[in-house]
Amino acid sequence: QVQLVESGGGLVQAGGSLRLSCAASGRTFSSYYMGWFRQAPGKEREFVAHISWSGPYTYYVDSVKGRFTISRDNAKNTVYLQMNSLKPEDTAVYYCAAKVSAAKVSDPNEYDAWGQGTQVTVSS
Repeated sequence: QVQLVESGGGLVQAGGSLRLSCAASGRTFSSYYMGWFRQAPGKEREFVAHISWSGPYTYYVDSVKGRFTISRDNAKNTVYLQMNSLKPEDTAVYYCAAKVSAAKVSDPNEYDAWGQGTQVTVSS
């Protein structure tokens, strides 16, 4: 099973940018569909973005469309989340996750492996 480690979180002012990375171990990374989720204090884990195993298909929650971009580099076993025009409401712990099925990409229960999370804080 793939193991995931996120990095790149931090404190940024509203309007700023961050790029999160998720490094995966395992030789079968390219066969996994990858997603990013986030969880703010007192809230449920929320789907953010998804990318297919080969990269051409992406899907975003409406609140981040046009601001966030998910991408992957299978040669480096890494998936990225570029976050621009950040808002205070984007503050959360961000998690990457991997799944083998293409179905229900926004359902966290469908994912097979999770990273430990990285904190993103956006100040106003």
